[in-house]
Amino acid sequence: MSISIKRLQLFEATARLGKLTKAADELALSQSAASQALKELEQSLGYPLFERVGRDLLITENGVKALPKVRQIADLLDSLKLANLNTMSGVLRIVASATIATYLLPKLIAKFVKIYPEVAPEIHIGNTQMVIDHLDKGKASIGLIEGPTVHRHLQITPWQADKLQVFCPPNHPLATKAVISLEQLQQQTWILREHGSGTRAIFDAAIEQVGAQINLGIELTRQSAIKESVKAGLGLGCLSQLSIAEELNNGGLVALKSPLNLSRRFSLVTNKEYQHNLLTQTFIDFLLKMN
Repeated sequence: MSISIKRLQLFEATARLGKLTKAADELALSQSAASQALKELEQSLGYPLFERVGRDLLITENGVKALPKVRQIADLLDSLKLANLNTMSGVLRIVASATIATYLLPKLIAKFVKIYPEVAPEIHIGNTQMVIDHLDKGKASIGLIEGPTVHRHLQITPWQADKLQVFCPPNHPLATKAVISLEQLQQQTWILREHGSGTRAIFDAAIEQVGAQINLGIELTRQSAIKESVKAGLGLGCLSQLSIAEELNNGGLVALKSPLNLSRRFSLVTNKEYQHNLLTQTFIDFLLKMN
């Protein structure tokens, strides 16, 4: 039984979208035809690509290993199309951490699309762990993360420098202090990002480095929610300088100098097991030039 391009596309789409029904819709297949095609592909390969758990399909270890190779085939097909068109076009799948997606990526995408107007960006936003999961499962071509990480299948490339900033509302007792001490930090309640975010990882590492313990008040997944909670007097916050620049300028929040080392670097994440297509590589080169 042959391994057709259509069946490989179905496997890739199912892994990326998480549902066979969604993959079937994307490829204009009926549910029964998609199910049969996936079964035939597994028979041709000699191993299962997904485990059936109730109505869900969970990709197997062999499926995870095969996915980069399948995406490489898809990228090669895209490069053939681009060669014929003599232009840069196609869907650019990006997954990025919240700070990067909110405060850096829009301007970068605008510049890139201005150079290559036929490119269609598809952007997903999540924390660092979600970015890693998307890249590992082939749901995106490039990831942009804020925190440190390692992964055996992924290439992590340092990109831009950033720094986190401790902050409080202007009416807070610490707002008039030139520098706050470690003891004062430990006396405060904190409003922080959730575990799995790069921002939280950097903050926790900085606290551990100085041997301190803090009083965690609330964990939130949204930067805007953290800022509003701090303004309401629920505690101190710690976010990227990029995300609170406007509030610092208009006096809505006050930056606090602290003994914590809160410097970090944003990173580019790609799958090192397959070569990128022309569009992805062009965008990577563009980002590195913007460093």
